[in-house]
Amino acid sequence: MYVKGVGPARAEMLQAKGLSTVEDLLAYAPFRYEDRSNVKTIEELAPGEMATVIAEVRTTRASAFHRRALGLFEATFRDSSRAILLGKWFHGSYLANVLAPGMRVALYGKVEFDSFTGELSMLHPEFEILADDEEGDASLHTGRVTPIYEAAGKVNTRLFRVLMHRVLEGIPPLDDPLPRAVRERLKLPDRWSALRQLHFPPADADLRLLNGFRSQAQIRMIFEEFFWLECGLTLKRSKARLAAGIAFELNDRVRERIKAMLPFKPTAAQKRVLGEIARDMAAPHPMNRLLQGDVGSGKTLVAAEAAIIAVENGCQAAVLAPTEILASQHYYYFRNLFQKLGYVVALLVGSQSQREKTQLKKLVAAGLVQVAVGTHALLEEDVEFQRLGLAIIDEQHRFVVMQRLHMIEKGTQPDVLVMTATPIPRTLALTLYGDLDVSVIDELPPGRRPIKTKHVTEERIEQVWSSLKREVDAGRQAYVVYPVIEESETQAMKAAEKMYLHLKDIVFPGCRVGLLHGRLSSEDKEAAMESFKRGETQILVSTTVIEVGVDVPNATVMVVEQAERFGLSQLHQLRGRVGRGAEQSYCVLVTGKLNDAGRERIRTMVDSNDGFYIAEMDLKLRGPGEFFGTKQSGLPALRIGNILRDQELLELARHEAEAFLAHPAGDEELRRAVTYLRTNWQRRYGLVTVG
Repeated sequence: MYVKGVGPARAEMLQAKGLSTVEDLLAYAPFRYEDRSNVKTIEELAPGEMATVIAEVRTTRASAFHRRALGLFEATFRDSSRAILLGKWFHGSYLANVLAPGMRVALYGKVEFDSFTGELSMLHPEFEILADDEEGDASLHTGRVTPIYEAAGKVNTRLFRVLMHRVLEGIPPLDDPLPRAVRERLKLPDRWSALRQLHFPPADADLRLLNGFRSQAQIRMIFEEFFWLECGLTLKRSKARLAAGIAFELNDRVRERIKAMLPFKPTAAQKRVLGEIARDMAAPHPMNRLLQGDVGSGKTLVAAEAAIIAVENGCQAAVLAPTEILASQHYYYFRNLFQKLGYVVALLVGSQSQREKTQLKKLVAAGLVQVAVGTHALLEEDVEFQRLGLAIIDEQHRFVVMQRLHMIEKGTQPDVLVMTATPIPRTLALTLYGDLDVSVIDELPPGRRPIKTKHVTEERIEQVWSSLKREVDAGRQAYVVYPVIEESETQAMKAAEKMYLHLKDIVFPGCRVGLLHGRLSSEDKEAAMESFKRGETQILVSTTVIEVGVDVPNATVMVVEQAERFGLSQLHQLRGRVGRGAEQSYCVLVTGKLNDAGRERIRTMVDSNDGFYIAEMDLKLRGPGEFFGTKQSGLPALRIGNILRDQELLELARHEAEAFLAHPAGDEELRRAVTYLRTNWQRRYGLVTVG
């Protein structure tokens, strides 16, 4: 359908926002609403009220940027009542190129009395320039509950309203794709009514419900989006379960080899989760399982047990990590565990020489390497496995979905175990990893005490060093972490090397202080960690290379300098490096001046050791895009649904989708639903195809 007012240039701007069709446009929901129904003349305005006026710009004036003026932009407005209204915008000098005398403008804001000029004024009012042309009349923009859209290039909120109105007036009512039985059971409005009310709410609409995304129209559209997402994920999971895979044999030899490898008695939760993984691996279909667990719960040990099942059945295992540091830590961990079993473990990372990589690739292809650990280097086309049976993928949300598929393609339908060190609330895990079954290790090894977390400002750092020294004198060890990552020396940060020398020579001259950072060679990193593990190093000064995978039970103190620079999940990971033995452990968060978000993060850490609660708070503070890295994660590009705000609707949609696919009203309704998914799934969500 051609939409009047959308030429090639505007079409390009809309496409950049993912709006290619009329249906895309109608699914583009307002992000908030304003009640502009209180339209008055300037003469009728009273201080303290929220109101809309339609007036003409009379004069404009931009103050020079002085400290007191703060780039103040002022404009006077006059309407048919001949009264004057003053508009003020601080840091508004850019408006000199936007507003000009003679323009007709709709202003919306709080009316105030300006004691300096003796006139009525609005501070930072919302405004829209009203042009008397084909772009639409003021009745769409004022005198009603008005939708506010996020701009797409030069297509502003006002133009979106015009385009939405033209489309809704110009096309016949759309068919409703939601199954009738679902719609009627949940008492949802039909799609056409919902779309009209989404974009142009009725005069009696409740503004609080609209801005909370809880009007009936919004609930209907959010549910629909989640319903089709969950249908697609359910079908994909069902299809994966029908594919032919490797049925691994779980015999006495496998069990004995696992027992011989175990460094300690596993927890009940580890045993339960291994049972779930073992059952999947024994089935003649590929395993696709997510392994979740809090810091220190022993996910990597469970993954090692799964690798033994694969290797003892004549297959190879691959371990894919997002960074070289994490890949190296996994390599040392698996190598030490498997040494007594005689398995060959190899590390393949991008920084190795071409000669090293070529030799390792030959060994992997010949089947002489039982466990290959690496980064994206494992995904290169010339990496071939003799028989890949298990792909273990760590920190999955840092990998795009396609990379997971590339790993799977290295074998003939290998089993896949995804580990995440960041606990994700179950509702979100089932959506983000909707094609995976979920296992959770919800128990820490016995005998561990909760870590005591304290917040200290940098002025009191000497007290921190005194406490740390007492622990070291008692025979225990400590970490001191600085937020120095790769090229960050140019920033105003304490350099780890500089602080290492300061702590070694001045603060703790009698202690053995070590240094670990990302720029050390693999051999030097391993030597630094081994020295700390053996107790030769008492205090390890480090960057975040020790965030994951380091296990030293005698380390009881974690000092995080400039803790405000870290995210919640990263702080929780760092804290998890201590508390691994029977002694009481401490985490000290040292900060400078904190903003509101920083205070909230530090308070959360001090109050809780629960990784799932911390993950929830991290999601709330940062939002799902930043938390998961939306562009990298395969997180669905939702139009109106929000997986944080709408968790209850997400759960409802999952339940309804699974019930509908299990018991559709008839074959025709199921065919119609699958057809709708096929035509909308790939383009809308960019995740997978179905059916």
